[in-house]
Amino acid sequence: MNIVVLISGRGSNLKAIAKAFDKGKIEGKISLVISNRKDAPGLKVAQQFGIPSEFHNPSDFASREDYDRHLINRIEMEKPDLVVLAGYMRILSEEFIKTFEGRLVNIHPSLTPAFKGLHAQRQAVEYGVKFSGCTVHFVTADLDAGPVIVQAVVPLTPEDSEDTLSEKIRYYEHKIYPQAIKWISEGRVRQKGRIVVVEGAKYGCLPVNPALEDF
Repeated sequence: MNIVVLISGRGSNLKAIAKAFDKGKIEGKISLVISNRKDAPGLKVAQQFGIPSEFHNPSDFASREDYDRHLINRIEMEKPDLVVLAGYMRILSEEFIKTFEGRLVNIHPSLTPAFKGLHAQRQAVEYGVKFSGCTVHFVTADLDAGPVIVQAVVPLTPEDSEDTLSEKIRYYEHKIYPQAIKWISEGRVRQKGRIVVVEGAKYGCLPVNPALEDF
């Protein structure tokens, strides 16, 4: 499995995925990390793992479409099996999504399709839900609502804030994102319409989270 990772921020999910490759839990490599922010801490994470990384400045391009077309050309040079969005804070153009359709994944800090967009954890707290979580999904033109590969469920308490919920959810993000990539790398993920099935995967809750195989 050869993947390219796009980031904008701290790179905590990048770190979790890189560790999984380093430990041999996922066979293959991260061939490139791309950031749309020059100061993204995730670029240092890539450096720590010896992964090539690049900053591509959106301000150098006349439009979102031009920038994404540039990224498409750069990413395709790596011949990736999978393009992974790990805290990439830009809405993708239609051309970008179509180019990598079926091999473009994202993680979102809610049980999609609930609480799309920014500040999903704050939305969950303010709405008063009793459970939230995170979702790894294939990316489609429908924002944060692509076919679900795996989800983790996190309970809320009346004392939870956006920050405390974010920390709870982040723990499981670092579990289910590498797990989903491993499943894809093993050819076990099958999609029919919106339904995604992982061959041989354990489904259920322990007590409210997916039965993770290796993570």
